[in-house]
Amino acid sequence: MKIKSQKDFWSGLMFVAVGIAFAWGATEYSFGSSARPGPGYFPFGLGILMAVLGGVVLFKALTIESADGDPVGSFAWRPLLVILAAVFVFGLTLERLGMFISLPLLVIISSLASEEFSWRAAILNAVVLTAMSWAVFVLGLKLIIPLWPTVFGLGG
Repeated sequence: MKIKSQKDFWSGLMFVAVGIAFAWGATEYSFGSSARPGPGYFPFGLGILMAVLGGVVLFKALTIESADGDPVGSFAWRPLLVILAAVFVFGLTLERLGMFISLPLLVIISSLASEEFSWRAAILNAVVLTAMSWAVFVLGLKLIIPLWPTVFGLGG
């Protein structure tokens, strides 16, 4: 069988592999029931859904012709490393600096991965995402997340 779109083939294969891995890992947790789902319920369903969607993309890659085989381009190392660094910085700073400083840092550093970086857009995204995260996680879900640096005595 001939691969008609390399991009779709490899992305579909990745989704199938990650989906199966998540579903398999979720079997280690209690499933519960539909009325009272356990900790394995959602990751298992998400893993199966990812694998099925990956299968659909794989099927498309093998059946629908694309221009010149839609080859996979070179690997984007810089954006990958910048985003990994941003997540690493967020993990190191959340407890020390609080959400109102570490989350904007995450967004701004991640924005540097784009070739279309703009300070205005990065700061606007940081403000909106921080406000929404605060509303969802602190107000809505009542999670205990440090909001400010502990040196100010405002940590909660």
